[in-house]
Amino acid sequence: MSGLTHFDAAGNAVMVDVAAKAATERTATAEGRVLISAETARLIAERGFAKGDVLSVAQLAGIMGAKRTPELIPLCHPLPLEKVAVTLALVADPPAVAITATCKVTAKTGVEMEALTAVAVAALTVYDMCKAVDKTMRITDIRLTHKAGGRSGTFTAA
Repeated sequence: MSGLTHFDAAGNAVMVDVAAKAATERTATAEGRVLISAETARLIAERGFAKGDVLSVAQLAGIMGAKRTPELIPLCHPLPLEKVAVTLALVADPPAVAITATCKVTAKTGVEMEALTAVAVAALTVYDMCKAVDKTMRITDIRLTHKAGGRSGTFTAA
């Protein structure tokens, strides 16, 4: 067909068959940002939101998101995640919450989707917790920055 792995010769959506592949250690890291106002950054830093500590809640949400990836993305394999690390940090210029997620597994397929989902869910949680005071927020630049393991080897974004 087109070289896309999630379609058969007839164009039907399929889960990739990984039965013949060897389980190897695989890691993936993704990142993203939530652009916020300076006032929102101040409130986050001072833990001034009624819903709680924005960065801590979003960190937990990102970890939960990684664990739920096969329930959210239809053709993802369920993976026995060995590590999910999500970090969030305030950035001053422009004001933003920077999010990074790294996932690790020993499996027959990679964890890119889990890392990307962790970042996306953490970003959505920041948005949800801050939306009452900042209607201008934007979730941006969610991307894979690194992956290692498997047949395709190592990828590091420029």
